[in-house]
Amino acid sequence: MISREPTIERLATARSLLLDPFGLDESHLARALADIRAHQVDDADLYFQYTRSEGWSLEEGIVKTGSFSIDQGVGVRAVSGEKTAFAYSDDISEASLLDAARTVRSIASAAQSGRVRVAPRKIASSRSLYPGIDPIASLDSTAKVQLLEKVEQLARAKDPRVAQVMAGLASEYDVVLVARADGTLAADVRPLVRLSLTVIAEQNGRREMGSAGGGGRFGLAYFDDAQIAQYVDEAVNAALVNLESRPAPAGEMTVVLGPGWPGVLLHEAVGHGLEGDFNRKGSSAFSGRIGQRVAARGVTVLDDGTIADRR
Repeated sequence: MISREPTIERLATARSLLLDPFGLDESHLARALADIRAHQVDDADLYFQYTRSEGWSLEEGIVKTGSFSIDQGVGVRAVSGEKTAFAYSDDISEASLLDAARTVRSIASAAQSGRVRVAPRKIASSRSLYPGIDPIASLDSTAKVQLLEKVEQLARAKDPRVAQVMAGLASEYDVVLVARADGTLAADVRPLVRLSLTVIAEQNGRREMGSAGGGGRFGLAYFDDAQIAQYVDEAVNAALVNLESRPAPAGEMTVVLGPGWPGVLLHEAVGHGLEGDFNRKGSSAFSGRIGQRVAARGVTVLDDGTIADRR
């Protein structure tokens, strides 16, 4: 069931960050899109984005680096047949928006100019898969430093062979607003956090490393004592196992992908061939094979973009 309320809230947040501060509203977006569509392109959209990021890193028991950044801007796209034109600006203003619109409409011939009807505005609804919160504000700076210090203390207490601990905490608040030429207006608020940990263990002059971490689209409160302890156990255990490791056998061998997150291998092996443009043009090995088996028997790959709290 689609909840309408989160959609309205996300749209209000996007307006407050990406339109209101710059004196813009939906009428300005409609004007820019109408300017593009007047040259008979097939489709067009405006993509506004505001991203605020923060990062902390700890090494040798000291928080050595901290970073904070804000990026924002607008991108304009127009599609005409097989051609796609892009323009972008980090200056969000009516003048920049119209200038970008004039740039992308150049993909259409001036001789094709004409009048088109601007579609009435409609708000796109979607399921709420993560909270529309600012994770950077979910903990103050003191608490963030204390969290990293706790990670280091637990790792060093885990085993006397732990010689070095490096930990990082990253948070991102991402807000997007999309306006399409068909009148659709959509917005999203995307929190993202990650805690990462690297442990170096030493024994008899040999040093080995283990890493762990995780995160998702939620606040920093996710990293409670139990979650931190799990990451510490994984990283320390990996480093200690590596101290006893032997060289792996070389040569050609079978690769087995287990259930979980083998996404990189899948992407490199078959992902590009599954992309829409290659199949539409008939240049993919999978073109025209919808409904047919294209993998070994017993192999099923599911790409699910609706898992809650995941990026």
